[in-house]
Formats: sequence, C-alpha cells, structure tokens
Amino acid sequence: MAPDQEHVRRQGPIRLSRKALRTAEPAISRLIEMALRHEGLISLAPGLVDEETLPVAETLAACHEVLADAHLGRRALQYGTTQGLPELRELLAAHLEQLDRTSGATQQYDPARIVVGTGSQQLLYLIAQTLLDPDDIVLTTAPDYFVYVATLESAGAELWGVPMDEHGVIPEALDELLRYLDRQGDLWRVKFLYCVSYYHNPTGVCTAAERRAAILETLERWSRYGPILLLEDAAYRELGEDDVPPAPSFVSYDDSNQRVILCQTFSKPFAPGLKCGYAYLPEDLVEPILREKSNHDFGSANLVQYLIATLLRSGAYHRQAALLRRQYSQKRRRLIGALERYCDEYQVTLRWTKPSGGLYVWLIAPPELDTRSAAGLFHRCVANGVLYVPGEYCFLGIRALQPDTPLGSARNTLRLAYGHCPTEQLEEGVRRLVASIAEELAHASSQQAHGSS
Repeated sequence: MAPDQEHVRRQGPIRLSRKALRTAEPAISRLIEMALRHEGLISLAPGLVDEETLPVAETLAACHEVLADAHLGRRALQYGTTQGLPELRELLAAHLEQLDRTSGATQQYDPARIVVGTGSQQLLYLIAQTLLDPDDIVLTTAPDYFVYVATLESAGAELWGVPMDEHGVIPEALDELLRYLDRQGDLWRVKFLYCVSYYHNPTGVCTAAERRAAILETLERWSRYGPILLLEDAAYRELGEDDVPPAPSFVSYDDSNQRVILCQTFSKPFAPGLKCGYAYLPEDLVEPILREKSNHDFGSANLVQYLIATLLRSGAYHRQAALLRRQYSQKRRRLIGALERYCDEYQVTLRWTKPSGGLYVWLIAPPELDTRSAAGLFHRCVANGVLYVPGEYCFLGIRALQPDTPLGSARNTLRLAYGHCPTEQLEEGVRRLVASIAEELAHASSQQAHGSS
C-alpha cells in the first residue's frame, strides 16, 4: 500500500497534516466542561481574570476619543502594518524601560524590535513556528504552563524540564541538563529555554534577580552549535505587590542584547478581550517573525492598537493595572489565609508557594496523596463542589532527569487560581478542598489498615 493510501486508511477520508495529528485537545478543556456541568461548583481552576474589575468605562472613553475624531477614526478602522502601530511601539518601548527602571535597571528598548500581536499567545506561537523544526529540543521549567507546552509539542519539539524551587529556575539544574544532553549528542538540537519569569504559571514563583545572569551565562556557555535563546514569557509581570518590585527583565542581563525574547500582554494587567500582546525580539529575529506573521494576518487589529495607545497616553492603563494589583493581592492573601486556617482545623499537612503577585498558588501534598485527575481526590473534590487543576497537567509531555522536583511531582501537586473566582467564594472553596483532602487521607489510611489486618 502506498504511503498516502496508508495515511487515508488510518485517518479516514480527510488526510490531516502531521502537525494536526500532533496537536492534542487542550488539557484544560475537560475542566471547563466539568465546571459548566456541575451547578454550584466553586472553580479554582481557570486562569481567567477578575470579571468585576474589567475596565468598561475606561475602554468606552478610549473608544470615544479614537472614533469621535473622524480622521483618527478612519485611520484606526483601516488596515495597519504587520509589525504594529508605530506610535504604540514607541509607547511600549518607553513602558518597558519604565518597568525595568522600577526594578533598578536602565535598559534601553528599540521600538524597531517590538512586534505587536493578537495576544502574547500568537507571538509565542509565531516564535515556535519560526525557530523550531520537528525534533528540535526546547527546555522548559518543570512544572510549566501547559498551554504553551502543547503549542511546542504541536511544532514537533522534544521538551526537557529544568527543575524549579521557590526562587525559580535552578541554574545548577540547567547546567546539569545541558551537560546530559551534550553527553547524549543532543546539544545541537537545543533551541531555547522557555521561562514564565514573573509569578510563574502554575507555581506563582518569580525567577530571582540573582539567578537571571547565571541562567543566561549557563545558556551562553553551552551555545556550542549556535545561540541557545531565552524566551521570557512575562504575562504576569505587572501584577505584583507594589511594595515588592520584581527583578528587571532578562533583557537587562543580556550583554549581547541578542539572546533574549521578551513577550508581554495587555490581557492580564488590563483586559483579555482586547487580545493584544507584544514581543521584544533580537534584531535578527524581527524580519523572520514578520514574514511568518504576514502569513497569519498582515497585522493585528488596528483599532485595538489605537485604543491601547490612547489608554497608555491617558494613564488609564496604569491606573487599571494598579487596581488589579490591589484586587489580586487581597484575593491571594484571603486564599492563603484560608489554607492556613483550614489545614489547622482539619489537621492536614500541606505545602504551598507564597507568591507576591500573579494569579496562582501551587500546592504540594504529602507523597501518599494522589492529586491526578483519575485519582480519588479529584473526584472527591468535584463531588464536594470544588475544582482544581491537577499538577500532572503541568508536567505532561516534559521529559526530566528526575521525576521529583523541589516543588513536587506530577502525582502530588495541584494549581489553585484565584483571579476569576468571586472573592466571597474563595474561603468556602478552600474549605471544601482541604476537607476533601482530609477525607481522602483518612480513606487511604483506613484502606491501608484494612489491608494489613
């Protein structure tokens, strides 16, 4: 049988591409369906933003300012450029410089190296398409953001995880992994390290300032077959505590100014419905990304870019980001306080990260507790009216030298998201979760005692 005929026989009348066959259903889809099916379920699973604080009035004012001027309105409703509105890119360069100055750095950003995209996810996708061939290696954190892991798998990449602790990527573990890949003869396949550097999804951890230079130095030292880049996903960068400034971006630590790709978004610090993100690229990567992007859309929504430029100039964007920082800080403290209180009440021993920003808390259970989606705890939680993201989703498809990390493993971890959950439900959601854990541990202890008798 000819190869194409075999393909038809296996796949049916429509011959999908190999890339389509590599593209799996998103892991989160099942959790969203469960949340919709179970009335009264308190969901601590989706990484969505707080609905009550979405900036309706501010966005309406920006729309009026842009469209009330007929000349400006016609420009905004016309096609834009593939790279993005020049005025917006100037504002974004100044914005990135201000963020780094707040963190103690003085990095200069060139607007010509900024590309505006339809959300940072489009830019992350374009970066994968531009840099990766099937069987190239991408280093990720372990655990990691499962949505982009799926994108990398779809591109045909082989993923290797670098362990994290409460201070982010461990430079010594990165060095050990690269040394292993070199011994295996696979170092030449390594293209980049993907790192959610601020208030990491799923753990909430920031990569510490004192580690950033060491991480870049390690990548440069092992760049024997060409540069191993660092892809910095800074989606949550502007959601930190005001009194705990995070480290400057990895760009500030890159002496060559050519090894770091920085992606940021307006979805988390303003409003996801605008679907706008941006990337700061090494100079040699700008044109290849633009060629790839022109095959997508010839430029992201022009009206949205005019609106965001207006919001940045007026200060409305900065006021909204500050409001969200306060709102998420209150929610985060409420969730962590409830964890402390109910673990004490139910006499359950758990560990969790204590982020100073972002939308997530990572919980590490005792080794004997299985948090995976097929295990008893997950189903007990759903029956008791609370939903979490099993940690296994954040390790799927990622190879590792060791299955256990300082932040747990696929078997005994879970992610809690507090952004979208109404504040008044957070306490009860945590109570249901901890009570379910206590019940499951008691059940396992009873089963063990029964088995040994």
